[in-house]
Amino acid sequence: MPDVIAHHGVFKDTHLHVDDTGGAGRPVLLMHPWPLSGQAWSAQVPALRAAGYRVITYDRRGFGRSDKPLTGYSYETLTQDLHTLIDSLDLRELTLVGSSMGGGEIARYLSAYGADRVRSVVFASSVTPYLLQTTANPDGPLTMKDAARATAAFVKDQDAFYDQQMTEFFTANGQLRVSAATRAEALRLCGQASKEASLACMAAWANTDFRGDLTRVSVPTLIIHGDGDESVPLHGSARRTHQAIPGSELRVIVDGPHGCQISHPEEFNAALLEFLAR
Repeated sequence: MPDVIAHHGVFKDTHLHVDDTGGAGRPVLLMHPWPLSGQAWSAQVPALRAAGYRVITYDRRGFGRSDKPLTGYSYETLTQDLHTLIDSLDLRELTLVGSSMGGGEIARYLSAYGADRVRSVVFASSVTPYLLQTTANPDGPLTMKDAARATAAFVKDQDAFYDQQMTEFFTANGQLRVSAATRAEALRLCGQASKEASLACMAAWANTDFRGDLTRVSVPTLIIHGDGDESVPLHGSARRTHQAIPGSELRVIVDGPHGCQISHPEEFNAALLEFLAR
Protein backbone atom coordinates (compact mmCIF):
# COMPACT_ATOMS: atom_id res chain seq x y z
CA MET A 1 0.00 0.00 0.00
CA PRO A 2 1.15 3.63 -0.41
CA ASP A 3 3.22 5.16 2.35
CA VAL A 4 1.43 7.24 4.96
CA ILE A 5 2.50 10.87 5.14
CA ALA A 6 3.22 11.22 8.83
CA HIS A 7 4.24 14.83 9.10
CA HIS A 8 4.12 17.87 6.86
CA GLY A 9 7.50 19.41 7.57
CA VAL A 10 8.92 22.75 6.53
CA PHE A 11 11.13 21.19 3.86
CA LYS A 12 9.59 17.81 3.10
CA ASP A 13 7.02 15.29 4.21
CA THR A 14 7.95 12.25 6.27
CA HIS A 15 6.65 9.05 4.72
CA LEU A 16 6.09 5.92 6.80
CA HIS A 17 6.28 2.51 5.16
CA VAL A 18 3.09 0.59 6.01
CA ASP A 19 2.11 -3.03 5.36
CA ASP A 20 -1.61 -3.78 5.66
CA THR A 21 -3.19 -7.19 5.04
CA GLY A 22 -6.55 -5.50 4.48
CA GLY A 23 -9.84 -7.29 4.84
CA ALA A 24 -12.89 -6.76 7.00
CA GLY A 25 -11.46 -8.26 10.19
CA ARG A 26 -10.89 -6.31 13.37
CA PRO A 27 -7.61 -4.36 13.03
CA VAL A 28 -4.45 -5.15 14.96
CA LEU A 29 -1.60 -2.63 14.67
CA LEU A 30 1.89 -3.90 15.54
CA MET A 31 4.67 -1.47 16.59
CA HIS A 32 8.18 -2.80 16.28
CA PRO A 33 11.04 -2.83 18.80
CA TRP A 34 14.11 -0.61 18.54
CA PRO A 35 16.15 -0.70 16.31
CA LEU A 36 14.35 -3.12 13.96
CA SER A 37 11.39 -2.57 11.63
CA GLY A 38 7.89 -3.84 10.98
CA GLN A 39 9.47 -7.00 9.60
CA ALA A 40 10.21 -7.99 13.20
CA TRP A 41 6.57 -9.19 13.31
CA SER A 42 6.97 -11.78 10.55
CA ALA A 43 6.02 -14.61 12.93
CA GLN A 44 2.86 -12.83 14.09
CA VAL A 45 1.33 -11.46 10.88
CA PRO A 46 0.41 -14.84 9.29
CA ALA A 47 -1.05 -16.19 12.55
CA LEU A 48 -3.17 -13.10 13.11
CA ARG A 49 -4.32 -12.99 9.50
CA ALA A 50 -5.25 -16.69 9.61
CA ALA A 51 -7.38 -15.95 12.67
CA GLY A 52 -9.35 -13.38 10.69
CA TYR A 53 -7.74 -10.12 11.78
CA ARG A 54 -6.64 -7.21 9.62
CA VAL A 55 -2.95 -6.79 10.46
CA ILE A 56 -1.03 -3.54 10.04
CA THR A 57 2.69 -3.06 10.59
CA TYR A 58 4.77 0.01 9.91
CA ASP A 59 8.35 1.13 10.10
CA ARG A 60 8.83 3.92 12.63
CA ARG A 61 10.36 7.09 11.16
CA GLY A 62 14.11 6.66 10.88
CA PHE A 63 13.89 2.87 10.69
CA GLY A 64 13.37 0.19 8.07
CA ARG A 65 11.90 1.46 4.81
CA SER A 66 10.47 4.71 6.19
CA ASP A 67 11.95 8.15 5.61
CA LYS A 68 14.83 9.10 7.86
CA PRO A 69 14.65 12.76 8.89
CA LEU A 70 17.36 14.14 11.13
CA THR A 71 14.86 15.15 13.84
CA GLY A 72 11.49 14.15 15.24
CA TYR A 73 12.32 11.26 17.57
CA SER A 74 10.69 12.40 20.79
CA TYR A 75 7.74 10.33 21.97
CA GLU A 76 5.50 13.31 21.26
CA THR A 77 6.40 13.24 17.55
CA LEU A 78 6.43 9.45 17.32
CA THR A 79 2.96 9.37 18.85
CA GLN A 80 1.78 12.03 16.40
CA ASP A 81 2.98 9.71 13.63
CA LEU A 82 0.96 6.87 15.15
CA HIS A 83 -2.11 9.10 15.43
CA THR A 84 -1.76 10.15 11.77
CA LEU A 85 -1.46 6.51 10.70
CA ILE A 86 -4.56 5.47 12.65
CA ASP A 87 -6.56 8.38 11.24
CA SER A 88 -5.31 7.88 7.68
CA LEU A 89 -6.40 4.23 7.68
CA ASP A 90 -9.56 5.10 9.67
CA LEU A 91 -8.88 2.27 12.13
CA ARG A 92 -11.56 1.59 14.73
CA GLU A 93 -12.04 -1.10 17.36
CA LEU A 94 -8.27 -1.31 17.16
CA THR A 95 -5.85 -3.38 19.20
CA LEU A 96 -2.45 -1.76 19.60
CA VAL A 97 0.51 -4.11 20.17
CA GLY A 98 3.78 -2.40 21.06
CA SER A 99 7.09 -4.18 21.52
CA SER A 100 9.86 -2.56 23.59
CA MET A 101 9.79 1.17 22.82
CA GLY A 102 6.45 0.59 21.09
CA GLY A 103 4.90 0.16 24.51
CA GLY A 104 5.79 3.76 25.24
CA GLU A 105 3.94 4.87 22.11
CA ILE A 106 0.83 3.04 23.31
CA ALA A 107 0.93 4.74 26.71
CA ARG A 108 1.56 8.18 25.25
CA TYR A 109 -1.08 7.72 22.53
CA LEU A 110 -3.83 6.86 25.01
CA SER A 111 -2.80 9.77 27.22
CA ALA A 112 -2.71 12.27 24.35
CA TYR A 113 -5.51 11.09 22.08
CA GLY A 114 -7.77 8.90 24.19
CA ALA A 115 -9.23 5.49 23.49
CA ASP A 116 -12.12 6.31 21.15
CA ARG A 117 -10.62 4.18 18.38
CA VAL A 118 -8.94 1.61 20.64
CA ARG A 119 -10.50 -1.64 21.83
CA SER A 120 -7.50 -3.08 23.69
CA VAL A 121 -3.72 -2.85 24.04
CA VAL A 122 -0.75 -5.19 24.44
CA PHE A 123 2.56 -4.15 26.03
CA ALA A 124 5.24 -6.62 24.89
CA SER A 125 8.71 -6.40 26.46
CA SER A 126 7.75 -2.80 27.05
CA VAL A 127 9.96 0.04 28.28
CA THR A 128 7.13 1.34 30.47
CA PRO A 129 6.72 2.74 33.05
CA TYR A 130 10.14 4.48 33.28
CA LEU A 131 13.50 2.87 32.63
CA LEU A 132 15.99 5.39 33.98
CA GLN A 133 16.89 4.98 37.64
CA THR A 134 16.67 8.32 39.46
CA THR A 135 15.99 9.47 43.00
CA ALA A 136 12.36 9.92 41.97
CA ASN A 137 12.33 6.54 40.20
CA PRO A 138 14.52 4.22 42.31
CA ASP A 139 13.01 1.09 40.74
CA GLY A 140 14.11 2.04 37.25
CA PRO A 141 16.29 -0.80 35.91
CA LEU A 142 18.62 1.40 33.83
CA THR A 143 21.32 3.27 35.73
CA MET A 144 22.65 6.57 34.44
CA LYS A 145 26.11 5.01 34.21
CA ASP A 146 24.85 2.15 32.02
CA ALA A 147 22.88 4.57 29.83
CA ALA A 148 25.96 6.73 29.30
CA ARG A 149 28.10 3.67 28.59
CA ALA A 150 25.64 2.43 25.96
CA THR A 151 25.52 5.81 24.24
CA ALA A 152 29.31 6.02 24.14
CA ALA A 153 29.58 2.50 22.72
CA PHE A 154 27.06 3.31 19.99
CA VAL A 155 28.85 6.51 18.98
CA LYS A 156 32.24 4.75 18.94
CA ASP A 157 31.25 1.79 16.75
CA GLN A 158 27.64 1.44 15.61
CA ASP A 159 28.09 -1.97 13.96
CA ALA A 160 29.81 -3.50 16.99
CA PHE A 161 27.12 -2.05 19.23
CA TYR A 162 24.32 -3.60 17.17
CA ASP A 163 26.15 -6.92 17.13
CA GLN A 164 26.32 -6.93 20.92
CA GLN A 165 22.74 -5.71 21.24
CA MET A 166 21.30 -8.46 19.07
CA THR A 167 23.02 -11.05 21.24
CA GLU A 168 21.50 -9.46 24.35
CA PHE A 169 18.15 -9.04 22.55
CA PHE A 170 17.84 -12.80 22.09
CA THR A 171 19.61 -14.08 25.22
CA ALA A 172 17.71 -15.29 28.27
CA ASN A 173 19.10 -16.93 31.38
CA GLY A 174 22.55 -17.19 29.81
CA GLN A 175 21.53 -18.84 26.55
CA LEU A 176 20.93 -17.49 23.03
CA ARG A 177 17.34 -18.42 22.23
CA VAL A 178 17.36 -18.08 18.43
CA SER A 179 19.33 -19.53 15.54
CA ALA A 180 22.32 -17.79 14.02
CA ALA A 181 20.22 -17.09 10.93
CA THR A 182 17.50 -15.37 12.95
CA ARG A 183 20.04 -13.23 14.76
CA ALA A 184 21.67 -12.34 11.43
CA GLU A 185 18.31 -11.25 10.01
CA ALA A 186 17.76 -8.99 13.02
CA LEU A 187 21.20 -7.46 12.44
CA ARG A 188 20.22 -6.82 8.83
CA LEU A 189 17.17 -4.88 10.02
CA CYS A 190 19.36 -2.89 12.41
CA GLY A 191 21.40 -1.84 9.41
CA GLN A 192 18.36 -0.14 7.87
CA ALA A 193 18.06 2.32 10.76
CA SER A 194 19.62 5.75 10.54
CA LYS A 195 22.29 6.56 13.11
CA GLU A 196 20.46 9.75 14.12
CA ALA A 197 17.19 7.88 14.68
CA SER A 198 18.77 5.08 16.68
CA LEU A 199 20.68 7.44 18.95
CA ALA A 200 17.74 9.79 19.51
CA CYS A 201 15.37 6.91 20.22
CA MET A 202 17.83 5.44 22.72
CA ALA A 203 17.59 8.70 24.63
CA ALA A 204 13.80 8.79 24.26
CA TRP A 205 13.04 5.34 25.61
CA ALA A 206 15.59 5.62 28.39
CA ASN A 207 14.54 9.04 29.65
CA THR A 208 10.78 9.24 29.07
CA ASP A 209 8.59 8.84 32.14
CA PHE A 210 5.32 7.07 31.27
CA ARG A 211 4.01 6.69 34.81
CA GLY A 212 1.44 9.43 34.34
CA ASP A 213 0.42 8.07 30.94
CA LEU A 214 -0.31 4.62 32.35
CA THR A 215 -2.94 6.10 34.67
CA ARG A 216 -4.92 6.95 31.51
CA VAL A 217 -5.03 3.37 30.23
CA SER A 218 -8.68 2.34 30.55
CA VAL A 219 -9.04 -0.43 27.96
CA PRO A 220 -8.38 -4.17 28.39
CA THR A 221 -4.63 -4.66 28.66
CA LEU A 222 -2.29 -7.62 28.18
CA ILE A 223 1.35 -7.45 29.22
CA ILE A 224 3.73 -10.06 27.75
CA HIS A 225 7.33 -10.30 28.92
CA GLY A 226 10.12 -12.84 29.01
CA ASP A 227 11.45 -13.83 32.42
CA GLY A 228 15.00 -13.70 31.05
CA ASP A 229 14.83 -10.28 29.37
CA GLU A 230 18.32 -8.77 29.73
CA SER A 231 17.51 -5.50 27.95
CA VAL A 232 14.38 -4.49 29.88
CA PRO A 233 14.19 -6.70 32.99
CA LEU A 234 10.80 -8.07 33.98
CA HIS A 235 10.88 -6.71 37.53
CA GLY A 236 11.60 -3.13 36.47
CA SER A 237 9.11 -2.93 33.62
CA ALA A 238 6.34 -5.47 33.10
CA ARG A 239 5.59 -6.05 36.78
CA ARG A 240 5.47 -2.31 37.42
CA THR A 241 3.30 -1.72 34.34
CA HIS A 242 0.96 -4.48 35.52
CA GLN A 243 0.67 -2.83 38.94
CA ALA A 244 -0.01 0.55 37.34
CA ILE A 245 -2.93 -0.60 35.15
CA PRO A 246 -5.89 -1.96 37.13
CA GLY A 247 -7.32 -5.14 35.65
CA SER A 248 -4.35 -5.77 33.36
CA GLU A 249 -3.14 -9.30 32.70
CA LEU A 250 0.54 -10.29 32.88
CA ARG A 251 1.79 -13.28 30.88
CA VAL A 252 5.41 -14.29 31.53
CA ILE A 253 7.23 -16.35 28.90
CA VAL A 254 9.62 -18.80 30.51
CA ASP A 255 13.17 -18.40 29.18
CA GLY A 256 11.92 -15.53 27.05
CA PRO A 257 14.44 -12.84 26.03
CA HIS A 258 13.67 -9.25 25.08
CA GLY A 259 12.75 -10.31 21.55
CA CYS A 260 10.36 -12.99 22.75
CA GLN A 261 7.89 -12.54 19.89
CA ILE A 262 10.70 -13.74 17.61
CA SER A 263 12.30 -16.37 19.87
CA HIS A 264 9.07 -17.83 21.28
CA PRO A 265 6.43 -17.21 18.59
CA GLU A 266 4.16 -20.09 19.59
CA GLU A 267 3.79 -18.95 23.20
CA PHE A 268 3.59 -15.29 22.21
CA ASN A 269 0.97 -15.86 19.52
CA ALA A 270 -1.12 -18.11 21.75
CA ALA A 271 -1.27 -15.46 24.48
CA LEU A 272 -2.04 -12.73 21.95
CA LEU A 273 -4.77 -14.66 20.13
CA GLU A 274 -6.41 -15.72 23.38
CA PHE A 275 -6.53 -12.10 24.50
CA LEU A 276 -7.86 -10.85 21.15
CA ALA A 277 -10.66 -13.42 21.14
CA ARG A 278 -12.26 -12.06 24.30
